[in-house]
Amino acid sequence: MRLLPLVTAGFLLTFGSLAAQAQQAAMPDRVGGTVVSFAGDMLTMKTGDGQTETVRVPPTVNVTALQNRKLSDIKAGDFVGSAAVKGPDGKLHAQEVHIFAESMRGTGEGQRPMSGVNRSMTNATVTTVIADPKGQTLRLTYKGGEQDIEVGPDARIVAIVPGDRSLLKPGAAVSAFVVKGADGNLSARAVQAEKDGVKPL
Repeated sequence: MRLLPLVTAGFLLTFGSLAAQAQQAAMPDRVGGTVVSFAGDMLTMKTGDGQTETVRVPPTVNVTALQNRKLSDIKAGDFVGSAAVKGPDGKLHAQEVHIFAESMRGTGEGQRPMSGVNRSMTNATVTTVIADPKGQTLRLTYKGGEQDIEVGPDARIVAIVPGDRSLLKPGAAVSAFVVKGADGNLSARAVQAEKDGVKPL
């Protein structure tokens, strides 16, 4: 099973080593693949490495989709999420940027590490868009911090839009943000699904 850590909520607590272990077990991750079936609340998918994963999708879980956008679509005031990697120049360079729907403003606000060397996820409000010969620099602010992220022409820009469970059909690409329970089973906290040929990241 391949899980790509991508923390989308900032409300984990620590209290001693036992609580730290519980925090690690509860930390959301992302697992993606192609839908094999969706029956009841159980989503079965085949991952990129050929494994089969089954994830419970409770009725209250939101299903969203993506629409392609351009770098020029990002404006001051937008709430965005950016996966970025720190370059040799010490700056964060975006690999992808999600533009959240207004109804999702504040989702996972803050900055946190991702899997991989020097990778991070920042969910924050764009306060300034600075033009750059190689792209743009986004100045992002979130509760307790501020971060500049360089966004070059190769970064993928998408908008997160509402979807529904009908998108979870066989053959569709899907990405589920999950937590692993004490019994080892996975439950989704959010799901992104392919729509109109635009696949989740």
